[in-house]
Amino acid sequence: MLKKLLTTAVCALLIASCAESPTGRRQVMLFDNNQLNTMGAQTFEQMKADEKISSNKAINTYVQCVANALLKVTPDEYRQQQWEIVVFDSEQVNAFALPGGKIGVYTGLLKVAETPAQLAAVVGHEIGHVMAGHSNERLSTNQFLQAGLAIADAGSRAYNVQYQQQMMAALGLGAQLGVALPFSRTHETEADIIGLDLMAKAGFNPEDAVALWRNMAAASGGSGPQFLSSHPVPDTRIRTLQQNMPEASSQYTQRRAQGALPNCRKP
Repeated sequence: MLKKLLTTAVCALLIASCAESPTGRRQVMLFDNNQLNTMGAQTFEQMKADEKISSNKAINTYVQCVANALLKVTPDEYRQQQWEIVVFDSEQVNAFALPGGKIGVYTGLLKVAETPAQLAAVVGHEIGHVMAGHSNERLSTNQFLQAGLAIADAGSRAYNVQYQQQMMAALGLGAQLGVALPFSRTHETEADIIGLDLMAKAGFNPEDAVALWRNMAAASGGSGPQFLSSHPVPDTRIRTLQQNMPEASSQYTQRRAQGALPNCRKP
């Protein structure tokens, strides 16, 4: 009975899949993009209030140079948007992009991303999350998960299922491992592919994306099992990048033939 209820919830999710990502993957998108843009802007303002912003002019110029080069090759709706790029003074090895045209880069990332092209791989990846609507998709998926668990909970109570609390805990874990985490890994892989394409079109050598993840692997000192991770392990990411490298290299060769490559100098 519970299996049928959960199957019904999954079928409803599939029926609602009316959007398509930049890589051609079917998506569930339930939320209004204007609402997400507002949420992204509010989150960004809060982060700027809570975290230290770098005042280093050279670092800011460098990060903006890389980010702007990438944004120039995005589709019209993103290229024409007014983007805000902020460098946070923190040892975190991280960067992010939010709906509403917000990009944040932490200075700690610059120690691992050793070249402009490696930084472009990270920032392009984060822009890829926005282009693919991953925030919308994640919120939509979570809403369906909550609805499915609520249906299962109501059904188990109505039919007097024994060990109801234990069963709901098991269903929650199953939803997390079976849906939420794989969705996150799918998003990360997709953002890697979009970012690789962006950096190549912008004139950054896509081969540096592989070098970046080798640096990341060395900096992380290993990782846990992939099935328990929201992100693919570095080796998996590297294989995905290498599989998509021929197309990216072709894009880079065409861009290089046009001349005037990005002249972003790391301080």
